Amino acid sequence: MYLLSFGFLLIFVLVSVGFFTLLERKVLGYVQVRRGPNKVGFMGLLQPFSDGMKLFMKEQFFPMNSNFLIYMFCPVLGLVQSLFMWVLFPYYINCLEFNLGLLFFLCCSSLSIYSLMICGWSSNSLYSMLGCIRSVSQAISYEVSLSLILLCFFLLIDSYSFMGFYNLQSSVWFIAISLPLFLGWLSCCMAESNRTPFDFSEGESELVSGFNVEYGGGGFALLFISEYSSIIFLCLLTCIIFLGSNFNSLMFYIKLVLMCFLFIWVRSTLPRYRYDKLMYLAWKCYLPLSLNYMFFFLLMKSLSLYHFF
Repeated sequence: MYLLSFGFLLIFVLVSVGFFTLLERKVLGYVQVRRGPNKVGFMGLLQPFSDGMKLFMKEQFFPMNSNFLIYMFCPVLGLVQSLFMWVLFPYYINCLEFNLGLLFFLCCSSLSIYSLMICGWSSNSLYSMLGCIRSVSQAISYEVSLSLILLCFFLLIDSYSFMGFYNLQSSVWFIAISLPLFLGWLSCCMAESNRTPFDFSEGESELVSGFNVEYGGGGFALLFISEYSSIIFLCLLTCIIFLGSNFNSLMFYIKLVLMCFLFIWVRSTLPRYRYDKLMYLAWKCYLPLSLNYMFFFLLMKSLSLYHFF
């Protein structure tokens, strides 16, 4: 039953990635006052499947001077790492219970940087190497703030499990007591998943697609799927931490889709940051904000324990 349930989860994650790309292209089309993909199937609903078939059926090219084995293995590593996080999905039955679930998330998300780094290095291309150096510095900067924001809520709920959020948010959502932290978390998620306005490892206008510039066909498709499944999981985590965490409700999944829409909306609206401002934002804005909130939650927790005893 474990294998069956995780097999179903894997299939639905991959299908959701396909339809997330369709949603993104439709929204970007309407924002830019043009039609989105509308040729394949009714209203373009079969477009993700035709794109996937086209990518996986293309001939595989590889650079002559690349480190071939590592170059071909790296997209698979990225996909496995992004799908590993979905083990944390809170099942109602056959639940693989994680008492340290959020720590597991931090470990898995920090591994994503290795696939980007090896992709950039193994291609033996200066453009992809420059993209990978950017992504390393960006991910290290924003993972600090992301971890501290999560640590704030560990202090508040006294648990590393997702069920702690479910139990504690029955009366009030955490976004009500930590709106600035929610906005900081959103920015850190966008920086962590290389989304606009923080897509420096993949700056198309000046880096020709960054670290994955030498990948085409199946390798590019695997990198694409891993990036988008990570984005959907970060949206799920945002709903769990800040927006109620009631997994058994339909409204939870509507909020999840709205969070995905927010990522697309930001991409269609905001221009790319300057790189020095990205670093300034991480170390001078989000780090002090998350540290101050951590002390605030620590004070709240100690006062509540004092009055309890």
